[in-house]
Amino acid sequence: MANSKPARILALDAFRGVTILVMIFVNTLAGVHGMPAWMEHAPADADAMTFPDVVFPAFLFIVGMSIPFAMAQRQAAGDTAAARWRHVLTRAAGLLVLGVFMVNAEDGYNEAAMGMSIHLWSLLFYGCAMLVWAVHRFENRMLSMALRVAGACGLVALALAFRGGADGNLRLAPQWWGILGLIGWAYLYSAAAWEIARARILPLIALVLACTGLYVATHAAGAQPPALLRLLGAQAENAVHASIALCGMVTSLVFFGQGRGKPFRDALLLALALTAIAFVLRPWFKISKIYATPSWALYSSAICVLLFSALYWVVDLRRISGWVALVRPAAANPLLVYIIPYIAYALMQLLHLALPDVLGSGWPGFLWALAYAIIVMALAAVLNRLHFKLQL
Repeated sequence: MANSKPARILALDAFRGVTILVMIFVNTLAGVHGMPAWMEHAPADADAMTFPDVVFPAFLFIVGMSIPFAMAQRQAAGDTAAARWRHVLTRAAGLLVLGVFMVNAEDGYNEAAMGMSIHLWSLLFYGCAMLVWAVHRFENRMLSMALRVAGACGLVALALAFRGGADGNLRLAPQWWGILGLIGWAYLYSAAAWEIARARILPLIALVLACTGLYVATHAAGAQPPALLRLLGAQAENAVHASIALCGMVTSLVFFGQGRGKPFRDALLLALALTAIAFVLRPWFKISKIYATPSWALYSSAICVLLFSALYWVVDLRRISGWVALVRPAAANPLLVYIIPYIAYALMQLLHLALPDVLGSGWPGFLWALAYAIIVMALAAVLNRLHFKLQL
């Protein structure tokens, strides 16, 4: 499928780049007081969603859209199934590791027991992560391997040095998986789904429904699920996240699968079907990003289907694509761009630097959040020109 397309699909880069830009903006805006409710994440029990609540699903959706192209590329390069799965498992494990480290740097740590500032610990972690996952351009492969091993040893040492809890007896552990970890689980399950479905839309849709059904079966009020379902229930939220990525896969096949004649019609039908299912489920499973409910996931997936359809029409069909250059550097280096704000925050905290109070509320704060997102995107362009890239 994807390897039959000679030209790069710019809408994919546009979607990924815009998602990263909006992510940085809303994350920065979260610390600004006085913003309207629709610019903030909806509370867990609100039965509502705002536009920031669609940013994470957009990440998952684009992960799913990219899997068919990545798999087709690896197959064209002659990779065996075992080689593909080594890549999938390694990438998923990397995302889980990064997610766990980042979560523990946010809460639950005990600096006194660690003997160092959590901000220093975080900066050391990011430095080691860069050694492990940087795209090295050395001719000497032994040097590249040595740097990766040094980074991995550093991560192990930092994991052992971490202490949490009031008494400092807690070790590094997944309090939750973090955004990157949740993406890792969704990627792993979606890659498995791709192998099962073999580029067929109907099996993928059936798996979307199965992921939704797992959540329903394990979270229905008063339900006493069988032991197997209770065991699987621990992964119900991850299955909901995976359903968003699966919707991204279906969208890729709708637009770029062989023999697809009316992609915009099919995309509209897909969005309407997802919306209808979400509407039916909402009375029992309220819209909540925090609880990863299927109504939130399906509504978000429908929005992403329509957004990508619009981008594809504008960028690839109408050729209004000059603006994509502004977001394409971030699209080409998403992991690095994702962690840059966390590195900047840890560095500022370590050096006891703070922004002026005026940037913490109202329109000045809004404009700062927008400017900061643009600054990070510009930094991504500079790092790309310097050939500094992270890749799992």
